[in-house]
Amino acid sequence: MTRATSIRRLMGTALCAAVLAACTPVGPDFVRPNSPVVKQWIETNSPSASQSSGLTSRSAPVVKWWTTFNDPTLNKLIAEAYAQNLTLQVAGARVLQARAQLGIAFGELYPQSQAIGGSLQRRQISDNLGPIADVNRIIPLDTEFSTSQVGFDAQWELDVWGAQRRGVQAARSNLALQVANYDDALVTLTGDVAALYVNIRALQESLAVARENIKLQQESADLTQLRFDNGVTTELDVQESTALLNNTKALVPELESDLQQTKNALAVLLGTTPSRMTSLLGNSGRIPSSRSNIAVGVPAELLRRRPDVRAAELAAATQSAEVGIAIADLYPQFVLSGAIGLQASGGRDLFSSNSTTGLASAGVVWNVLNYGRIKNNVRAQDAAYQALIANYQNTVLTAYSEVESAMVAYAQARKQVGFYQKSVDASRKAAEIAVSQYTDGIASYSRILNTQTALLRSQSNLIQARQQVSSNLVAVYKGLGGGWQIRQNQEFLPETVLAEMAYRTDWGDLLQEAPTRASLN
Repeated sequence: MTRATSIRRLMGTALCAAVLAACTPVGPDFVRPNSPVVKQWIETNSPSASQSSGLTSRSAPVVKWWTTFNDPTLNKLIAEAYAQNLTLQVAGARVLQARAQLGIAFGELYPQSQAIGGSLQRRQISDNLGPIADVNRIIPLDTEFSTSQVGFDAQWELDVWGAQRRGVQAARSNLALQVANYDDALVTLTGDVAALYVNIRALQESLAVARENIKLQQESADLTQLRFDNGVTTELDVQESTALLNNTKALVPELESDLQQTKNALAVLLGTTPSRMTSLLGNSGRIPSSRSNIAVGVPAELLRRRPDVRAAELAAATQSAEVGIAIADLYPQFVLSGAIGLQASGGRDLFSSNSTTGLASAGVVWNVLNYGRIKNNVRAQDAAYQALIANYQNTVLTAYSEVESAMVAYAQARKQVGFYQKSVDASRKAAEIAVSQYTDGIASYSRILNTQTALLRSQSNLIQARQQVSSNLVAVYKGLGGGWQIRQNQEFLPETVLAEMAYRTDWGDLLQEAPTRASLN
């Protein structure tokens, strides 16, 4: 057989392999699982709530929802958290890891084993071995000789049943999954920063109210002491005023402790130290609030906007491909092997045309005796897939529930604020009247005690209700999956981190890959 004929046969074998590899992959093709569909939000369509809820479904939610609070400090905190949060950087590194793993999966579509090698051997045979006897003559044995060779070897398992293509599908879905996980981490981060900021401002307001009441109660205590010294009243008024004053003073250390702990938690989200919090936040401030109607969009948009819903779908898609990979093991695997190189005795004639050598082979491997284990692996992968389908459906239901709960809590807290504001106004007026009547001697100190206690309680309730309005609004936006869009056209890690990685390892163009490409299914 001539060399040209051998080449034609090898090309024919490769062509057949390509045709076989074009077969439809075995296993299920992923389709988004069925899930409940909600046509409208309860709170935005309830007749009793439509006028006072502050919610509207007429337009899509704001991407940078925190700007609706009109608070520059909050905007600055979220920008700093996005740039520095370390948990977010963990999620970003996993995106880059998934990019590299996708490249590995693509590589499996081509010859899996490729090697270039060479060798030079010199061998000495024992002189005590006798000559080789031939029928006509005796051939003396050459006891010393050398060989040299250089060549290229390759082995390719043909993707007849689509295992490698399913592997690429799994890797691509996993990359999109890691992007969705990053987006979910970003939604959580922006929501947590805003919630902690609201809590900090509420604690600062509570401290201001406590100190205001301490001043008011101190004046009342001084008044009771003066009246006692003048013999106008008894020591009972003095002791009651002292007890009330010190009970109020005792609130300050607890509030200061809670305030510092909340600042510490915020520092972790910002990727900085607690010592910077005072300069970032100041010593006082008011609870941020949004004064316009809140756009929540329609429920149908939620499934594509919430990253955790997308992540649940992509996790199922990844596992669907794993089922196909497991099924492919049930069928025979077709393997092509080939080698081409130069070989010669000694090294002088190695690179001459007559030194060419080659090998081509085709084989079949079929694990027929392992069918029990392979089938059970398919069943195990299918069960894992079914679990992720149920997880996706549960995630959708949870998303609807979280948004509905946050909206009703926000709407009802707005109503509470109005009632508590009236209560504070009335309590403050009652406290003033009680002090005036006590000074004139027409009312006992118990009136002051009761009215000042009620004033502090009403003020605390009002602060708590205002905090709940803002916190529930944050929860609404977080439930709607808002905030992750700020990473579009941005990389998943800070420039300084990317530069460090590029210095440490050759990443090629993976560190500059367009982020939006990674989010495609």
